[in-house]
Amino acid sequence: MRQPITPRVHGILDYATSAAVATAPVVFNFPTPARALFSSLAAGYTGLSSVTNYPLSAKRLVPFKAHGATELAIAAALPFMPRALGFARHKAARNLCFGLTALTLVVAALTDWNAED
Repeated sequence: MRQPITPRVHGILDYATSAAVATAPVVFNFPTPARALFSSLAAGYTGLSSVTNYPLSAKRLVPFKAHGATELAIAAALPFMPRALGFARHKAARNLCFGLTALTLVVAALTDWNAED
């Protein structure tokens, strides 16, 4: 299968996702536990992206494949967060967890992890 997402495009998607994850809790009035989760995720995504070995980073410390493995680990935990943190009844916050999981899996499947960009 052709993997059309280059490291540069992956970086653009990472920073855009961070911005959306940081903004959503305010726009959709998430409960406090969801706000804390998404603020942490946005900071974590941005921090990881800024030190990943790809074109849009500030310092290339983390191998691109390790970046991907970290994202997959987060995606594995996200579906369980609404119930674990007590915001499963807040539709927008719950669905953002599920949507981020799906987005992460699709982007991971379409990313060329061996590309030199």
